[in-house]
Amino acid sequence: MGYAAEVISLDDVRASQQRQVLRQHLHERFDRWLDELETQLPEPKPTLAQVSETIWMLRQSLTAGVAQTIVEQTHQAEREQKALRCATCERLLNARPAVSRTARTLVGDVEIERPYFYCRYCHLGTSPLDAALGLSSAQIQLDIQQAAIDLATEVSYEMASSLFGRLSGIELSSERLYTFTNQVAKGLNVLDVTPSGAEIDQRVAQGAAGHFRRPVLVLGIDGAYVPSRPEQARGRRPGQARYRARRAQWRHDWYEAKGCDSTCSTAIAWCICSVGIRCKAKTIWEKPCSKSKMLV
Repeated sequence: MGYAAEVISLDDVRASQQRQVLRQHLHERFDRWLDELETQLPEPKPTLAQVSETIWMLRQSLTAGVAQTIVEQTHQAEREQKALRCATCERLLNARPAVSRTARTLVGDVEIERPYFYCRYCHLGTSPLDAALGLSSAQIQLDIQQAAIDLATEVSYEMASSLFGRLSGIELSSERLYTFTNQVAKGLNVLDVTPSGAEIDQRVAQGAAGHFRRPVLVLGIDGAYVPSRPEQARGRRPGQARYRARRAQWRHDWYEAKGCDSTCSTAIAWCICSVGIRCKAKTIWEKPCSKSKMLV
């Protein structure tokens, strides 16, 4: 009685070997981190707070090392590439000496060493590994930028900078947060982020439920690049007193509001930040977004 031979794919064998090599390198990296952790832990019997603080301080050396090891093992072809065709003139380009760069991520600073290709005729340079990894041209990578923007749209830039540093261990200035947020919102205008009519109606209905008075809809806009009211509405206007201002007679004009009356419990505020990112709805007795100006 014969036995059927098992067909083994050469690609599967290579993939299995690569996984084993990767796991071996990761174990070696983890062993080195454990040695470092043992030297940093207070002796003889550390408290849980001491253990947590020590691991927190050393966490990025482990996570960044894991990320770097995975990149090195899974992108060997790009790291060892010797030649490349120019995307413009299709000339064959030889690899220049490997160049190292630091990619700052949420898991730590990852050192990436890769070949660089430059065309002297087109004056263009490229690195295939950067493209394969989806690296940003800046040192700070997209995961940090996204997390920082999420925080900056909820609190002020100064508070976001302080909180982000404490929570992630990565220092970002308020100016850098402002730059990141504006880059994401580039090209957006007020109409792109303003809630739809149906959504506004739903919010108004929720605010009006159970109240006798009609709700007041407040739209907070800052940095919309449009005047909040016509130029002829600015300045002093004659009234009953010599310099007393009076209400405008035209329709659909805005008046700048320095604040809101917290006694109106049925008012609803929509907050649109200076970069065009809509914050969640707030009632006016709550603190509005720090980057918004209330216009009524």
